[in-house]
Amino acid sequence: MFIATYPASVLPEENGQGFYVQFPDLPEALTSGDVQEDALAQAADCLAEALAGRIRRGDSIPAPSRVKRGQHAIGVPLYLAPKLALFLAMREHGLRNTELAARLGVSETVVRRMLDPRHNTKPERIQAALTALGKRIVVSFEDAA
Repeated sequence: MFIATYPASVLPEENGQGFYVQFPDLPEALTSGDVQEDALAQAADCLAEALAGRIRRGDSIPAPSRVKRGQHAIGVPLYLAPKLALFLAMREHGLRNTELAARLGVSETVVRRMLDPRHNTKPERIQAALTALGKRIVVSFEDAA
């Protein structure tokens, strides 16, 4: 099971003014804020952009490491999580867009849009694609920390 939550460290800026956030699993994901709460608020968008960039480029996506003491768990935004799941399932099966499109009986453009972080894809369509790959999305919720 892939839990779409990545650890983030919030650290004070060297000049003592503000905080920056870094994700140990995604070195390109850096953001900041004037106060710690602002930096954490920016973290989800930063995480989404880093993952979206990797999806667009076809880069590997590391599994999230365990959240350590002093780190914050940042969840992948809901709009991106199904697309991330599909991308990871396709990588696991070694499938290209055209191969998944053939399995689904759709055009390659449809699959490309399902993976496009900026395209508003119906969740049912992504779930159908995941089902074709032997996967399913499980939604859970928990108390906020």
